[in-house]
Amino acid sequence: MNILIVNDDSISAPGIACLARAAAKLGDVWIAAPAQQCSALSQKLTLRELISLEEVTDFPAPVRKAWRIGGTPVDCVKVALEHLLEEKPDVVLSGINNGFNAGQDIAYSGTLGAAFEARRLGVPAIAFSAAADKYLDAMEPHLLPLLEELLAKHPEPSSVWNVNFPVVREGKPLRGILRDRLVCPVSMYRERYEPVGQEDGMIWLECVGSPTPDDMIPAGTDAAAVRAGYISIGQVGCLYDVWEDEK
Repeated sequence: MNILIVNDDSISAPGIACLARAAAKLGDVWIAAPAQQCSALSQKLTLRELISLEEVTDFPAPVRKAWRIGGTPVDCVKVALEHLLEEKPDVVLSGINNGFNAGQDIAYSGTLGAAFEARRLGVPAIAFSAAADKYLDAMEPHLLPLLEELLAKHPEPSSVWNVNFPVVREGKPLRGILRDRLVCPVSMYRERYEPVGQEDGMIWLECVGSPTPDDMIPAGTDAAAVRAGYISIGQVGCLYDVWEDEK
């Protein structure tokens, strides 16, 4: 099996190495990841700037090759599929993201944006996210079984698998896995803009957020699952579903 792994937290993020170590037990792994942090870029594509490309020889996992790309997560997918790899991979894995990608927050996610781009280009994709990088050690034993389970299935033609790992507290194991979770119809976090300064007629704003109250999170959703301490698995429809339906 040929596996391409991308992310939005940069090639130096611990989550992508964690995912690569698990995936390497299933086949040959290639890495194409951003040089810089690219969270919340969704499906942004670089059009008016040059994109740098550099091979990384000391990636901390057993991979065939790894590239550092000076672009967005979507750039990484497109560059890998259209320029770097001799043939399309069997699957694209995106993550592991530092922070949840559940509910309406997936609209902003670079992790999901990369997975959507892979699916748009005809390659099945799975996105992985965690409450925080500090829980990666607790997640790692679950990655290989989850990969084996999802790779044995086929998502809908215009959707991707979306996996979220919850907070793992010391001495308290994961409660289990909840499958077929729906995308929560509200965001897990509520953002607002607060003025933090003013200079020469210019006002500076800072985006700050707070968790959405639990009583606003419907049962049966991805957000409800991770809030309750479960691994959440669900399918997320790509943005081009509507276009396909209208043809």
